[in-house]
Amino acid sequence: MAGRFDVPETDPFTRAYWSAAAEGRLLIRRCRACGRAHHYPREFCPHCWSEDVTWETASGRATLYTWSVVHRNDLPPFTDRTPYVAAVVDLAEGPRMTTEIVRAEAEAEAGAEADAEAGADRAGGAPPELSAGAALEVVFREGVPVFRVVSPPATEPGRRQG
Repeated sequence: MAGRFDVPETDPFTRAYWSAAAEGRLLIRRCRACGRAHHYPREFCPHCWSEDVTWETASGRATLYTWSVVHRNDLPPFTDRTPYVAAVVDLAEGPRMTTEIVRAEAEAEAGAEADAEAGADRAGGAPPELSAGAALEVVFREGVPVFRVVSPPATEPGRRQG
């Protein structure tokens, strides 16, 4: 993709990863020798150096490790997305992954309306409240895995949560 800096070029090894992402599945690699999962996809295990690794579908669950709100980026297509949240997440399977945190659809629409009322011009839209350890789930934007905050379950009236 000429002129885009957000999508890597697919090669024969990563084709399985990007094909799965286009179908809405997140793949990781797992080592058969030591049993540990890793991400980004490599042809060997970065923990024990074994080449006996296989693809595995990840659960899509993660927790937020760290993040930064990016307000300026001159590379296409990021200019149109600012502000956006660049993040590192801990996948439920163990590996850390660099990604982006996005709003849920309903939250994005509500945020855009609030921004318009406030006179703000926010093309991107960072989720309003983030905290380390926040529960996340994978979603896919144009075949690229990104994450959104999982809403906490609603509590029944009269019951305390916790």
